[in-house]
Amino acid sequence: MAVWRLGSTKMRHSSSSSMAKLGFIRNIVTNCRAVILPRFGGPEVLEIRHDVKVPDLKPHEVLVRTRAVSINPLDTRMRAGYGRSIFGPLLPLILGRDISGEVASVGTSVRSLSVGQDVFGALHPTAMRGTYTDYAILSEDELTPKPASISHVEASAIPFAALTAWRALKGTARIAEGQRVLVIGGGGAVGLSAIQLAVATGCHVSTTCGVQSIDQVLAVGAEQAVDYTREDVETAIKGQFSAVLDTIGLPETERMGVNLLTKGGHYMTLQGEAASISDRYGIFAGIPLSTGILLKKQMQYRYTHGIEYWWTYMRADSEGLDEIRRLSEAGKLKIPVEKTFPITQVREAHAAKDERLVIPGKIVLEVD
Repeated sequence: MAVWRLGSTKMRHSSSSSMAKLGFIRNIVTNCRAVILPRFGGPEVLEIRHDVKVPDLKPHEVLVRTRAVSINPLDTRMRAGYGRSIFGPLLPLILGRDISGEVASVGTSVRSLSVGQDVFGALHPTAMRGTYTDYAILSEDELTPKPASISHVEASAIPFAALTAWRALKGTARIAEGQRVLVIGGGGAVGLSAIQLAVATGCHVSTTCGVQSIDQVLAVGAEQAVDYTREDVETAIKGQFSAVLDTIGLPETERMGVNLLTKGGHYMTLQGEAASISDRYGIFAGIPLSTGILLKKQMQYRYTHGIEYWWTYMRADSEGLDEIRRLSEAGKLKIPVEKTFPITQVREAHAAKDERLVIPGKIVLEVD
C-alpha cells in the first residue's frame, strides 16, 4: 500500500493546500487491501484487491486501521443482490458494517477520538464503502472507544446488531424500567442484543427462539424463553407487553406481536419492505410506495388495536453507542462469536454464514 508520511493539513502541494482549505485531510494511506464485490452472486464473486483507493478524510471522519469485522446478514444479502436498485449502479462495492480497530488519522473537526486509540462502531446500512478493508472510514459519531476488557474480535460482533436493537427499543419505543418487552427471535444477534438492553433498563423480557438458544437467552436475563419449534407460542406467552421487537417479520409473528401489545404499545419489525419494494419498482417509485404502505399499516393498527407500528433499521447514534460501550465494558452486553476467519478467507466465511443462517454466534473476519 502507498503511505504518506504526513497526516496534517499543512501540505506542500497546491492541490493539497486547496484540500486543506476545505477541511479535508490527506490520509497517511492512499491505497490498501480490500474485499470487493464486483457483481452480485454467491461467495465466489468476492475478490481481494491490494490497490483500492482510500479517500481523503472529510472534517468529521476517522480513518480506522481495521483489526476485526463481523459478518452480518445484511452483508450476505447485499452480496446476493438485496438492495440492487440502490447498490447495483455503484458496483464494485466494499461490504461490511461492523468494525473494531485503531484510529490511524482523524479529520479536522474530530474532537472525541485521537490517533492510536482503540475504537469500535458500525456504518449505516446504505454506506457505499464498507469495512472489509485494511483501512475503513467512518464518521466520528459512528465510533466509540473500545473497552480494554474485550478483544477486537469480541467488539466487532457488537455494534451493528446492538444499535439496531437500541434504535427500536430505546429510540422508538422508549422502554422504561418495569415494562414488559417481547423479543420475537431472541437467538440472533439483534434479538440477543435487545434482550440485554431491555434487561439493563430494568424491563421484564420474554422471548421466542429455537431450542439451541434457550440456555443462552435465559443466561443474559430473559425471564421466559419459548421454543417456537415445540410449543404454541401464543398459548405459552401470557399477558401483554409495552413493546414487541419482531426480528423474524412473518405474517404470523406480526399478528401475534400486535395482539400481545397493550394500548399505546410499540410493534417494531426488522423486515420493513422499503428495500424489496424499491428493488421491484425502482427507487423513485419504490420509496414513495413503501412509505405509503407503512403509513397505511400505521393508521390501520392505531385504529384497530391502539398501538404504534414501525419498520426499524440500524442507524449510527452517539448516545446509543455510548450506552452500548458502557454495557459492554460492564459485561452486560455480549454477542458470542462462533468462528473467526482471516480476511483472506472471506469467501469461506461467507459460505459458512450462508450454510448456517441461524447460528449461535457471529462469524468474524480478522485483519492482520
